[in-house]
Amino acid sequence: MRQTLRRNIIQVCDKKIQQKGEAVGVSFYAFFANKNDDPETLMEVASWWIQTHRLDHFEKAVKIRQMVLDGV
Repeated sequence: MRQTLRRNIIQVCDKKIQQKGEAVGVSFYAFFANKNDDPETLMEVASWWIQTHRLDHFEKAVKIRQMVLDGV
């Protein structure tokens, strides 16, 4: 996954955790606007989330943040 996308995921997770606490869940849609204006990037994250790691639709933001920080 490209570095700019990793930074965005970390920022979004940090914001969600700060707003709602460490138990907050996110889906890969949380990293995008409410419109499909960047399908290639959406598919990149969806592939990482679904195909590579077989994550559930909602996962804890702290888990996703740590996975990205660890370079998983």
